[in-house]
Amino acid sequence: MSNLSQLQPTHLWQLFEKICSIPHPSKHEQKISAWIQTWAKEQGLAVKEDAVGNIFIKKPATAGMENCQGVILQAHMDMVPQKNADTVHDFLTDAIKPYTVEEADGQWVTAEGTTLGADNGIGLCSALAVLASDDIAHGPLEVLVTIDEEAGMTGAFGLEAGWLEGDILINTDSEQEGEIYMGCAGGIDAEATFKLIFEDVAQDFTSFTLSLSGLKGGHSGVDIDTGRANANKLLVRFLLDASQQFDLRLVDLNGGSLRNAIPREADASFVIAAKDVSAFKLSLADYLATLRATLGSIESNMDMLLISPEVFDQCWSIKTQSSILNALNACPNGVIRMSDDIEGIVETSLNLGVVRCKGRKFVAMSLIRSLHDDGRLMAESMVQSVFTLAGAKVAFSGAYPGWKPDTSSNIMKTVRDTYQSLFNKVPEIMVIHAGLECGLFKTAYPNWDMVSFGPTIKFPHSPDEKVNVEAVGLYWQLLVEVLKNIPEKA
Repeated sequence: MSNLSQLQPTHLWQLFEKICSIPHPSKHEQKISAWIQTWAKEQGLAVKEDAVGNIFIKKPATAGMENCQGVILQAHMDMVPQKNADTVHDFLTDAIKPYTVEEADGQWVTAEGTTLGADNGIGLCSALAVLASDDIAHGPLEVLVTIDEEAGMTGAFGLEAGWLEGDILINTDSEQEGEIYMGCAGGIDAEATFKLIFEDVAQDFTSFTLSLSGLKGGHSGVDIDTGRANANKLLVRFLLDASQQFDLRLVDLNGGSLRNAIPREADASFVIAAKDVSAFKLSLADYLATLRATLGSIESNMDMLLISPEVFDQCWSIKTQSSILNALNACPNGVIRMSDDIEGIVETSLNLGVVRCKGRKFVAMSLIRSLHDDGRLMAESMVQSVFTLAGAKVAFSGAYPGWKPDTSSNIMKTVRDTYQSLFNKVPEIMVIHAGLECGLFKTAYPNWDMVSFGPTIKFPHSPDEKVNVEAVGLYWQLLVEVLKNIPEKA
């Protein structure tokens, strides 16, 4: 493991190195929560925890700034657990192994075979570093650390009014230095469930398992328009075509692991008539060659592996197989519509994130994102129609609101002006297609003035995740200076 504490700003990187050693995947934040609370008490800070597990830490204003508006620094404590197929790692017990790498565009920190957790670990550690400092000027300061942002926003949904006193919230969960965010997409989960009907496998059939791996994956919000392939869609496309050419019957189909991560891997088990095996293998080779020719500039490590496992004695019925494969092939995926209002920003998207056999049921899970309620409803309707026609039961859950941009935001203007003063250039004022917790915060605290900014993090939600070291330094400078520039209460 590289010694991150040699990087600047030192205290932030020391804290990040520490949290990398503490397992904290979504839904399993107990260890990191306990460490944060113990750490805060050791700093002599007031700390408390609410009913859902959010943490609140409070620090008095520095001398002379007691009358400034109160600021809440906000981050989430969980990380997305993703690893490469050949990486041995248990996210519940094993430490993340970060290291530095020099690339043409600068120095980066990444992890060995897993997600890094810079999303939102860098933001979390920046807030803790401010709390621990004795030389940063700031007004009344609170830190809000939420749970389960990546897998359901449980902390944001559960945030109650009255716990926090501040006027301004600075969200640290953005991922591009030089951009200031004042709005984000909302979203909803879609789950389609099929009943699996099985039949006995006929004689003279051969059993196989086919895996597709090596895709880059990524964040289903910020990377959805990058051309990265969806393993579920690619494998289903081939299986549907093969089932129409050959006597092929599925036994199992699984792909992806999180509805908010673009699937990197998928696999299927099936039986095929012995007479068709040779032609099937040629068809598979042709398909892989086609994918490499069309997607190779982006998906350079893509591969498909065919192996012969134990003999299967049952397979899906023809009707079951046809319904599921056709529905998955027709399911919308990727960018549905670009924004008419903000150039270059995705308005509505859909990620077919997980397909999974669960006993006698097959489940397909998608995450719909949109800047507008109508866009979300349009995508919901499309998913509903596709899977209903195929005989599945469709359910939508976990809807969270977008964060409506406020062009009159005073904190946005403060951050913009501070950035320009520090770096002699104007930052971009943006709306992000990813989901931030800010929209949900407005439910309990409708009068908060909010803004989001952060360092450059590439390919979050995938093992390619990396954070730019120089950008972390620039983000830290901006955060410290913004805290100094918070105006007094009116």
